[in-house]
Amino acid sequence: MPDEVPPRLHVPAPAIRPGDDPDFSHVAIPRAGAVRRPDPGENPEEMRDLAFSIVRVLNRDGEAVGPWAGSLTPDQLREGLRHMLTLRAYDARMLTAQRQGKTSFYMQHLGEEAVSCAFQRALRAGDMNFPTYRQAGLLVAAGYPLVKMMNQVFSNAADPMRGRQLPVMYTAREHGFFSISGNLATQYVQAVGWAMAAAIRGERKLAVGWIGDGSTAESDFHGALVFASTYKPPVILNIVNNQWAISTFQGIARGGAGTFAARAHGFGIPALRVDGNDYLAVHAAGAWAVERARADLGPTLIEFVTYRAGGHSTSDDPSAYRPKEEGKAWPLGDPILRLKAHLIAIGEWTEERHVQAEAEALDEVVAAQKEAEAIGTLHSGERPSPREMFEDVFAEMPPHLIRQRHEVGF
Repeated sequence: MPDEVPPRLHVPAPAIRPGDDPDFSHVAIPRAGAVRRPDPGENPEEMRDLAFSIVRVLNRDGEAVGPWAGSLTPDQLREGLRHMLTLRAYDARMLTAQRQGKTSFYMQHLGEEAVSCAFQRALRAGDMNFPTYRQAGLLVAAGYPLVKMMNQVFSNAADPMRGRQLPVMYTAREHGFFSISGNLATQYVQAVGWAMAAAIRGERKLAVGWIGDGSTAESDFHGALVFASTYKPPVILNIVNNQWAISTFQGIARGGAGTFAARAHGFGIPALRVDGNDYLAVHAAGAWAVERARADLGPTLIEFVTYRAGGHSTSDDPSAYRPKEEGKAWPLGDPILRLKAHLIAIGEWTEERHVQAEAEALDEVVAAQKEAEAIGTLHSGERPSPREMFEDVFAEMPPHLIRQRHEVGF
């Protein structure tokens, strides 16, 4: 028997620190097209291998290969590229607006555009996303007006939330986008509960829960998996593994599990790991999980492997905890450049058309920004009335809120 020794606390630590050379040699990436595509009805026990590999479609030459390819037409791919270009342009303008004091806070999607933009195209009207603060691509791909998004970021008089939410915490019920909560992981249990209610009512709708790698350490993550595995509602549970929480690397939340996707195995839920920077792979995996849900085969968990290229938010300096050049070394590349290369490879795009598309996306974003700023920003223009803070809290306003409203002059 081994000798008894005093216990010690084991604290996971990233392999590299600021100033070190970026190194992703520990990330095992299979060749594109190598991962099998099971029948959606396959027994979860028979597809455990899919939680330890990465579903990929686009190879280094921009070709779509393997069993997960072929789910999108050239027109759909061009539309997806424009969605990602729009989201990236939107991010850049809102980041600058925050630096100019026009809003208090902003969170980018840089490097993660394919995850939400592609997944949304696998859904249909009536389905409901329960997102985190880094899935605005769901709104862009669903056709939600950019002006409304910016009004919410600026907290002006036309803000749909009437100044009562943090910037980037959008809500759009009619576009299948549940209100974002600043309390991490709550959306997972909400998504499962919504899907259970849809099943009870016999509605042909499904829910999608979104969570970041860091938030999987929250108890709500595990509670959602318990209910999803027990009642098997039509829900898809997505984990966006962008390698970093606010300032801690993904190993802190993952613990001793080999992958985040593998956590589904303990609950009997089928799981996939997917290249989150591959638009085609994201859509194909999403469509596969949607097919399972619509056939009443229960929940699916998907881990999207991607990389947060920017800071966690405008309040964050990532150079304090990771090498400055780490983003450029990420082996799965840039989702926009990869889809662009694919469209060019199949003769459906050119460098000239891409430059034009970038300009068109920027023009659309700039026009929306001018319209929103004409209404107001954080420190100028029209703002929501203080009266709004008392509205829509209770079905019938209780006496104490009526008194408080009167005390502030309304």
